[in-house]
Amino acid sequence: MALQIIEYSDEWKEKWDEFVLKSNNGTMFHLQRFLSYHPKGRFEWKHLLFLAGQEIVAVLPAAAQGTTLESPIGASYGSFVTGDLSFAASLELVGAFAEYCRTSGFERALLTPAPFIYQSTISQNIDYALAYRGFTYDKHYISHAIRLATPDFLPTFQSTARRYIHKYLREGTLRVEISDDLESFYPILLENKQRHGVKPTHTLEELQRLKRLLPDRLVLFLVYKGSKPIAGSLTFICNRNVVLCFYNMLLYEYEEYNPIHVVMYEVVKWATAQGFAWVDIGVSQDTKAENQMTPALSLIRFKEKFNAHGILRSTFYKRFI
Repeated sequence: MALQIIEYSDEWKEKWDEFVLKSNNGTMFHLQRFLSYHPKGRFEWKHLLFLAGQEIVAVLPAAAQGTTLESPIGASYGSFVTGDLSFAASLELVGAFAEYCRTSGFERALLTPAPFIYQSTISQNIDYALAYRGFTYDKHYISHAIRLATPDFLPTFQSTARRYIHKYLREGTLRVEISDDLESFYPILLENKQRHGVKPTHTLEELQRLKRLLPDRLVLFLVYKGSKPIAGSLTFICNRNVVLCFYNMLLYEYEEYNPIHVVMYEVVKWATAQGFAWVDIGVSQDTKAENQMTPALSLIRFKEKFNAHGILRSTFYKRFI
């Protein structure tokens, strides 16, 4: 197949998002509806469409960072979005992309695809095509995800988590609600991040904008003690396979009530009932370490309480000059 690469313009918005939603590996982070929450001028967008005739074969959200083409920018996952592509087509796609980068004057490219759990049909054709075309790994992060294999999932949790959850179910001291109250959640998020010397990825205004753009994709679970919200999990419905816990936060003065154990139980219960295959609970890196790949062992041990297992979030890299 002869591929034509064109740079995205707004006339393609509806077709782009329709393609992502029907694709094998697209996520909400690949949608133009999601990317449009960034204010104009924040990034130098270079979103690409790969066409065979008038048919979209692949899309790739990206931005120029000087002489680097990076995918994603301003999102968790990027790289190629495709259907269930054959190996030959994958090889041609990656080759066409590399040629585009060279002829457009980019010195390097960075691509961070969604992990394999986001695919409807598992395939590493693109990964091998990237390796064959000279891409190497720039870095890996260790992420963790819970496989939703059975409605009776609680026995798969470690004993400590089960004990706290049984206590929650027995005593009724806490309650969990699905809520749109981002204004109550955000102070909890701020306090958590300040405790670790960092800021949230999003401002409150950005989260509110995302909620308006993607009202069915952001689901907030709030944990209450009485009438007071003390913890929460802001989840993103990334695609038909995966729910991502983007923020799991608590007020530490209520830590004795183990609200994160409670909210994780409720998120997994809800995601299982909704028919999702995975709950992604995010990367587990020690952000203060000099080596950015350093795992946060205590965080990993906590995630493993919920039968979470490690998956790689890898970034591919290639120099063209």
